[in-house]
Amino acid sequence: MSLPPGWRLEVHATLPSTADRIATAAEAGEPGGLAVLARQQTAGRGRAGRAWASPPLGNLYLSVLLRPGGSAREAPQWSLLAGLALIEAAAAIDPDPAALRLKWPNDMLRHGAKCAGILAETALAPDGGLSWLGLGFGVNLAHAPSLPDRPTACLGAAEPPEEFAARLLARLDHWSRRRAAEGFGPVRAAWMAHGPAPGAPITLRDGPIPGGAFAGLAEDGGLLLDQDGVRHTIRAGEVAAG
Repeated sequence: MSLPPGWRLEVHATLPSTADRIATAAEAGEPGGLAVLARQQTAGRGRAGRAWASPPLGNLYLSVLLRPGGSAREAPQWSLLAGLALIEAAAAIDPDPAALRLKWPNDMLRHGAKCAGILAETALAPDGGLSWLGLGFGVNLAHAPSLPDRPTACLGAAEPPEEFAARLLARLDHWSRRRAAEGFGPVRAAWMAHGPAPGAPITLRDGPIPGGAFAGLAEDGGLLLDQDGVRHTIRAGEVAAG
């Protein structure tokens, strides 16, 4: 599967961290569109500095560099866009695509168990805008490493990491271009079609409230929860369930 125009894919047998490779390239002035894939990571990391198990068992460890410009406050929207691209790439090969759902802001679930996560890292320009954006994808294509605090799963059909990476980059390119042309609205609507059902109970692991009923996404990508007749907008925190 060929890459979209302007994208470059590096493939490494082993790296400490694809995210670190992207950050180094970004600070050296590398243009957007670089993607770095490792078959194994020795120091992979996830959200909040958690270690990301990265054995050489056929899973995807991929980071990409974007230079979208815009305001720093728009950075969280890119995690949602990345999740949308990811679930579309996964649905194309999974025999049960309806089993795949998105969890705000940066996980993909299969039958309610985590099968992928996204790490977004940014650097600011001197004017306070986005200098660069790194998106890291960890996807359980063939193996589901166990986690102490949640169930895990892998996709129902494995695909070589390089092929899945090309499929994912094609969807990421599509949604990046559409966002540039039409704004965040179409991304928001498509994400909600793959997210929790309206009214589904959501529990927050950390946040200003314990949880509530899912009420969609705010126009800026914040999580909307209804609790005791009040609608709350959550812009930071981690969803524990739902």
